[in-house]
Formats: sequence, C-alpha cells, structure tokens
Amino acid sequence: MTNTRPTVAVLGTGIIGAALARNLARAGFAVRAWNRSPEKAAALVADGVIAAETPADAVTGADFVLTALNDGPRVLDAMRAAVPGLRKGTTWVQVSTVGVDAFDELAEFARARGLFLVDAPVQGTRGPAEQGKLVILAAGEPGIRDRVQPLFDTIGQRTMWVGEDGTSGAASRLKLVLNTWVLALTHGVGETLALAKGLDVDPKLVFDAITGGPLDNAYFHLKGAAILADEYTPSFTVDNAEKDARLVVQAAKRAGVRVDVVAAGAERLHRASEQGHGDKDMAATYLASFED
Repeated sequence: MTNTRPTVAVLGTGIIGAALARNLARAGFAVRAWNRSPEKAAALVADGVIAAETPADAVTGADFVLTALNDGPRVLDAMRAAVPGLRKGTTWVQVSTVGVDAFDELAEFARARGLFLVDAPVQGTRGPAEQGKLVILAAGEPGIRDRVQPLFDTIGQRTMWVGEDGTSGAASRLKLVLNTWVLALTHGVGETLALAKGLDVDPKLVFDAITGGPLDNAYFHLKGAAILADEYTPSFTVDNAEKDARLVVQAAKRAGVRVDVVAAGAERLHRASEQGHGDKDMAATYLASFED
C-alpha cells in the first residue's frame, strides 16, 4: 500500500526534534531527519525515520520543513544549507525558540525564497513532546492552516492560532512572554528549597504549607520533587534555559521594558552552567545557590 501522507523534513533532532520526528513517523508521515550530530538522526531510523546526510537531502521533495534547532542562527544556517533542495512554495514550520531579532532574519529568508512560513514555537518539554501533548503557538496565513493542522494534531494536544501572518513574529513574541513565567517559576522553586536547606527547614514542611492553597501549582511539585531527589535528567537544559532568558532580555530591551528578574535569572543559570550543570535539567538552577 502506497503511503500518501505528506513528507516532513525535520531539521534538528535534539530532545524536542527527535520526539516530533518519532511521533510524525508513527502517525504515518514520511519523515526525513537531519542533525548536526549525525548519530542523533541515525538513532531515529528504528522508528521509521530516514536519516539524511545534509539539510538539502532532507528537504528535497518535502511537503513540510520543520526546524527544531537550538537558536535562530542555527536555524538560519540549516535553512541556508537546505537551499539546493528547497522548492518555492514549501511550507516551513518553525518550532524553535529564536527570539525577536533572529525571527526577523528567518522571516526575510522565507520571503526571499518564496516559502510559506508558519511561526510555531511549542510550549512544553521532553515529556509532552514524547507524548504528543505540546501546545503549539502558531501564526500563519489562513490558507495554510488546514494544510498544517494534521501535523500539529500529531505533535500537540492544542494549537493556538495567534496571528494570520507567519512572518509577523506574533507566536514567537508570545513564546517569550510565556518563557518569562516559566523562568520565574523555576527560579522560585530552586531558591525556595535552597533557602529551606540553608535555614535547616524541612522541605516537606514547605510542600505541606503550599499544597491546596493559592500558591500551589503542579510545576512546583514537579521541579521540587526533582530537586529533592537530586534527579536532573533533562527535560529542558540549564543551557537552553539561559539562552531563552537572554532572548527575553533582548526582546524586552528592544521594547523598552525592564525585566530585572529575568536578567538576574540568566546570570544564575550561567553560574549553574559554569559549575558544570549546563546539560542538566533547568531545575538545577537550585544548585547555583551553593558554592562548588
């Protein structure tokens, strides 16, 4: 039986990209994946994904190009390398968190190459990505939405369309706002439990006092449990969190807004990275409270 589902080229197979490629392949999409570290793309072959040697190989003949790389410059580098295989009119689904300045460059690239850009950063980390339960924050032309929705329904549990122009950056700006809240929660959990340790307060009392009240939330319990267990398997790394924090600071500066807490948090994440925790889950910001 011939597979009539669309072909998706996934550029970037880190924590999020690998999960997206697997879920798309399992749903019947024809998936070709490329990664700067070839072994990461090769690891997906058992899931029905074709590992491509170059970005151009991955995108040749693809209906969709999905970029899931660390930052804007890497996304742009990959797309430039893909040019020999890109065809005009291809739908480019950009799920990476790239910030405002870098997004402008990506939008210009899309216009110059005649690509239909869907600005679609995702809300969620390893678990939701693997379970196909991400929230997709999307902006794109109305005519593209029906075309791309089956892809979004495969990788996410909800799609929020926040703009009708994929080159406006509406979804990417919303992602930065949401990341500001995520960073505040993460540092809040880390510093709260660090101070409890420093003051010789049983952390269980902290959890008991918060549970069921107005300060309670699932994120506190999730990250707090990881900290108490000294378990930092990455859902989203310290280094990635620092990158996102700096993107928020840059965007805020451009908008004339002070984000002092995010700026301080970026330095805290940098300190955690310098202590050797960069590849750990962002909950390891807790460790930055203590000397080596």
